[in-house]
Parts: sequence; structure tokens; C-alpha cells
Amino acid sequence: MTHTPSQRASSWLSDFETALSTGDINAVTSAFTEDSFWRDLVAFTWNIRTQEGRPAIAAMLRDRLADTAPSHFALEGEATEADGIVDAWFTFETRVARGRGHLRLKATPEGDQAWTFLTTMTELKGFEEKRGENRIKGAEHGSKKARKSWLELRQEEEAKLGYEEQPYVVIIGGGQGGIILAARLKKLGVPTIVVEKNARAGDSWRNRYKSLCLHDPVWYDHLPYMPFPDDWPVFAPKDKVGDWLEMYTKVMELNYWGSTTAKKAQFDEAKGEWEVVVVRDGKEVTLRPRQLVFALGVSGYANVPKIAGAETFLGDQHHSSKHPGPEACQGKKVVVLGSNNSAHDICAALWENDVDVTMVQRSSTHIAPSDSLMELALGGLYSEQAVKSGIDHHKADLIFASVPYKIMHSFHIPVYDEMKKRDADLYGRLEKAGFMLDFGDDGSGLFMKYLRRGSGYYIDVGACELVANGSIKLKSGVNIERINPRSVTLTDGTELPADVLVYATGFGSMNHWLADLVSPEVADRVGKVWGLGSATTKDPGPWEGELRNMWKPTNQPQLWIHGGNLHQSRHYSQFLSLQLKARYEGLSTPVYEQAAVHHLR
Repeated sequence: MTHTPSQRASSWLSDFETALSTGDINAVTSAFTEDSFWRDLVAFTWNIRTQEGRPAIAAMLRDRLADTAPSHFALEGEATEADGIVDAWFTFETRVARGRGHLRLKATPEGDQAWTFLTTMTELKGFEEKRGENRIKGAEHGSKKARKSWLELRQEEEAKLGYEEQPYVVIIGGGQGGIILAARLKKLGVPTIVVEKNARAGDSWRNRYKSLCLHDPVWYDHLPYMPFPDDWPVFAPKDKVGDWLEMYTKVMELNYWGSTTAKKAQFDEAKGEWEVVVVRDGKEVTLRPRQLVFALGVSGYANVPKIAGAETFLGDQHHSSKHPGPEACQGKKVVVLGSNNSAHDICAALWENDVDVTMVQRSSTHIAPSDSLMELALGGLYSEQAVKSGIDHHKADLIFASVPYKIMHSFHIPVYDEMKKRDADLYGRLEKAGFMLDFGDDGSGLFMKYLRRGSGYYIDVGACELVANGSIKLKSGVNIERINPRSVTLTDGTELPADVLVYATGFGSMNHWLADLVSPEVADRVGKVWGLGSATTKDPGPWEGELRNMWKPTNQPQLWIHGGNLHQSRHYSQFLSLQLKARYEGLSTPVYEQAAVHHLR
């Protein structure tokens, strides 16, 4: 008798739950393939961890099974089968939470076994968000003397929090990551203040170069609770994104301290709280949160290389993050050092404004044409077609999360093999122009480069054609050896006249912020932020299995790091907010397998 995919998945989940409930760890692990993966987002480990292989799964369960007390595993919807793999969604519960998961089953001689297994915490029992049927009334009916309006209560909260009352969480950084996490915490009733040096929410986008647009499509970029309207552009311009973030901050009633600079933070071990000194409206304010979150993007300070003769340059030199736009460069010769997203965007905008511009490419760059990327890499999960087939961004996020990092590259290599064929003409013309191309150390392309090193790529939205046809001049395989008063000398001896020098040279590690705002000792205790330990270029081993220090406990108590692109900020803020909420409510949160520190920067 042939069983349907749903019957096979239901049977596996039932046997799995029985083995868990009886504590039969051998039976549990025998339900997994030898090369299996169990990725857990907080539900079992109070951590973000992937157990790779049966021994690791068994070790985790020996430590966590009794305390977690998992139960009520139930198939959600209908399972499907393709290429010999059964895909199934399920729900489950633990002692303190409810969760959702994903299962990939393989048929083996021993029967159906799990190849990949994802468990995620969705809500804490008794501490659910007040939404749907549980939403607050808002209006207080009846008669009451000295009743306060919503506005008065909101103003009172804003006036007191940080002064008469202390927040439980302070988030340093009010860009997209800080705003999204604050919205999650607001929904969970956790008192939070966001500290941002810019005046208005969204300024971190508004202040970038004029031509900046999102290179990721709208379906990938929704914020929690309030998705973009259905006529929102596929690639949103920076100022439109900035306005949305400002609106979102106001509507979500976030305690957002703009024009506020964090000066210093230190942890008081005796009190178990942070002391965070900020300057707001010209006055020092000391905040004393229990939890401190750094949400300063995916990187640290701007990388500005030290080049001999820089101090003699008579023109303007600046990092790409400070680029004023092409208008200030008209009639001048511009040299852009770098060949990733910002470099291409800036060069294209300069060409459009009739500016003489030369790109200096130091090392090879991965190029992913936007249309091909949308169709081949993102279309199945984040597109209008995906939505029509029942995959909204919530489901897409979980599908994405269900692929363990250890094998993720194998899912991506065929995508970029196809891209090489589809865009062979463009790639050929780029190489003829001297542009140095790569597809990552193992051919896995853009997203793996992003996860491993956060650099080394450009999503082509038009600039590559300008490089290929010579409109943007190119010098590749060289660096700037010396800066002269009105020119730069390259390592091949070439001298380029220059009135403006733009350093599109990326950013340093996020924990540089920790070294300055807290201390070098704390930065070293936390260690390098980002990367998987893949032993590929700029991602030194050993293998970590997850992104270093992101959205999970660090080796500095009560210090967290949040960031990433809009997709990551949206998805992983859910799990960071639940970890913070659990601690706010005094729940036991034993962290399994706190990650070791192997690299400091």
C-alpha cells in the first residue's frame, strides 16, 4: 500500500513524539538520517543552533529534553513530495511555548527518516501578543473622573520612560533593525527605548547617496505586522523606505529617542544591569536597562584605507557612506575605489550626470543580474507568483530558515550555474573589459557570500552594462599605491587624474562598536560578529553552523546583537524578542551550547 506524503509525515511525527515522551533518545536519533540536521530557533535550546548528525542531536536531547517537555506534534496542512523528499509543516508545544516547524523526510532502507528538521518558537504561553481576539479594547467605556486619553497616556509614557522609570531593554541603533525589534518588544509588553544619533527615524536611509534603492524586491522586505501596500514598488527608493520607517515608528508607538548619542555603556555585574550614558537634547541621561542590544547594521565603522599621500590630496575624499551625490562632482574627475554594490551605484549615478568616473577594482567581484536573481534565486519564495501559490513572506522565511547553513551552498550552486548560462553574454563582455568575476569560492553565489563575509558582490541593476561598454572606466587587478595632490598612482604605475576620491571600501566588524562604546575587553569576550566559519575567503574557520553572535546570547551576559538585511531583521527579531521577553518575565532560559569565540574581529 502506497502512503501519501501527509500520511508518511504524520506517521513520522507520531513516532517521533512517542520516542520523545518516553525519553528514548536512541529511537529519536534512529528517526534521522546519518547526515541529518536539526536546526532550532530558541524552542529547545534557548539559542540559535544547528545540531549536525545523530550524535549532536542525541547530546542536545540528553541535555534539554526533560526541561523542554515537547508535545502535541501535529501536521499542518498537506505534505508534498518532490525528487524523493517529503516536505511537511507541523506545529508543536513545549513546557513554556508554542512552536512551528518544518520536516524533510527521505525514504531509506530503515524507513522514512528526517534529513532536515526545523523547530522555531512562535509564542510564550501566557505571554502572547495582544492581537486578534486578544487585542486591547482601546476605548474605556463608562464614566470615570480624570480619565486620561490615549494621547495623554502616550505622552506620559514618553516623559517617564528613561527618567522616572527604567526600560528593560535599550537598543542602540534606530535603523531598520532597531525599529523592527522595538516593534516586536512593544507587542510583547517589554519596556524599550531605541537610541538613535540621527534626528528622525529613517534618516539612516535618507542620508545615503541620492540614487540608492533597495536591491532586494518588496516581497523580501516587509516589516512585521504591517506589510507594504500591494502597489509598493518592487525596488523601493531610499527616501521612500525612510518615510515608511518613520511612519512605522510612530504608528507602532515606539519610544524612539532621535538626536541621541550613546557615549558609554558598562555592565554592573553586582546589580545585573547596564549603565548606558547617552546625550539627549544636549543633556546627559543615564539609562539602566537589564538588557542591551546593539542594532547598528551588519557592519562596524566605515573602512577607509590608509594610503600614502592621502593628506596631500587637494580634492575631496570621502567614504561611500558619506557620498553627497553626483551634483557635487560635475565637471570633475572621480576615482571610485571598490567594485561592490555601492561602487557600482555611485559610478552609474556619476555617469548619468556626465561625470568622468573610473572604478578601481582590487579583487574579483560576484555579479548577479537583478532579473536573473529575482527569477532563479528568489522567485520561488519572494515574488508575486510565490504569494499566489500560497507562500507569503512568513512562510518563505521559514522555508529559507529550514535549510541548514552546512548544506545551503549546495542548494545555491545550481542557481548560479544557470545564471552563468543565462547571462553569459554580459559576463563575457565584462571580462573582455577587464572586469574580474567570481561566483564565490565554491560557485554558490551571492547569498552565501553575504552570509560568509558580507561583501564581494553587486546585484546588477544597470551599472554592469556601463562597465562593459566603457562608459564607466575600469582599472582592475590593482590598488591605489599613492595619493598625489591631484591624482592617484596605482600599483601598476598608472597615474589617474582625480579631483574626487570615493572609498567604496565597505565596513569593519560590528564588534568595533562594542570596543568603543563598552570596552575592548567586552568586544574580545563577544568576539567576531557575522560569518559562518566556512574557511572560505574572509570567513575563517572553524565551522560555526550559525552566524556568529547574531540574535542569540553572546559571551557577555545580557548583551545582544541584532541586524542584517530587512528579511533577516524581520525574521530573526521574532526570536530575539522572545528571548528577551522570557527573561523579562523571569522564565528559566538555560542556553544550550553557548558558541565559543575563535576570532576577535
